[in-house]
Amino acid sequence: MSRVAAARKQEGVEFMIIFFLVSLLASVAGAICGIGGGVVIKPVLDMLGLETVSAISFLSGCTVLSMSCYSVTRALTKGDSGVDVRTGTPLAIGAALGGLVGKQLFELVKSLSAQSVVGAVQAGCLGVITLGTLAYTLNKSRIPTHRVTAPGVCAAIGLGLGIMSSFLGIGGGPINLVVLYYFFSMDTKTAASNSLYIILFSQLASLLTTLLTHTVPPFRWSVLLVMVGGGVGGGVVGRALNKRMDNRLVERLFIALMGVIVLICLYNVWRGLRG
Repeated sequence: MSRVAAARKQEGVEFMIIFFLVSLLASVAGAICGIGGGVVIKPVLDMLGLETVSAISFLSGCTVLSMSCYSVTRALTKGDSGVDVRTGTPLAIGAALGGLVGKQLFELVKSLSAQSVVGAVQAGCLGVITLGTLAYTLNKSRIPTHRVTAPGVCAAIGLGLGIMSSFLGIGGGPINLVVLYYFFSMDTKTAASNSLYIILFSQLASLLTTLLTHTVPPFRWSVLLVMVGGGVGGGVVGRALNKRMDNRLVERLFIALMGVIVLICLYNVWRGLRG
């Protein structure tokens, strides 16, 4: 093997390690907090620039789907999911429909703009949502909450969540938790379980739309397999840790993640607008 070929192989191995670690650690945090992991994977990979914006959105979505599928299925089979089926199912159905709409919205923006601009738009929207989520979380003890039970209203709320998560390529993200806190008066860990349930449906719908409309972006299968492996591994570890952590510790981790994500989004907007 030539020196150049050996160097390229080593570089490939290093990149695979980066993809795996990012997806693993993000999915651990996502499974603990109920944010899916994509809210970390997407901005971090955008910042590193190892794939195109479209490929990162697709890979992030697949990783989040694998993690949420494991976490939700495992919780349901163990009988400790914490999902309120009466509100969670309409939310999930609405999120699935929102996933279809959000995917089409992303394709529209992508067709009208350069990749760097699309990335900047996604980063800007995610940054604003994350900052708002952080502000709400820090002040939620002073904000009155509600207990929505009407299936139609639940489905409409899920629709909005699905559109945002699919368009941003983050799976679900912090906005899910805020909505579950505010509209359904859930505590942190219950909201995390319901958020993963919603994410599963929205990401599944988004993936099926991508496949059926033949809009799968160019990507490397090796990267997909590594990231899905990291997603499932993160689901296993995150679920185990979540069971050992109380609401206060989960909330602290969530707040710390939101602060880091806001900073990364600001950098990605600046870099994207520079071209």
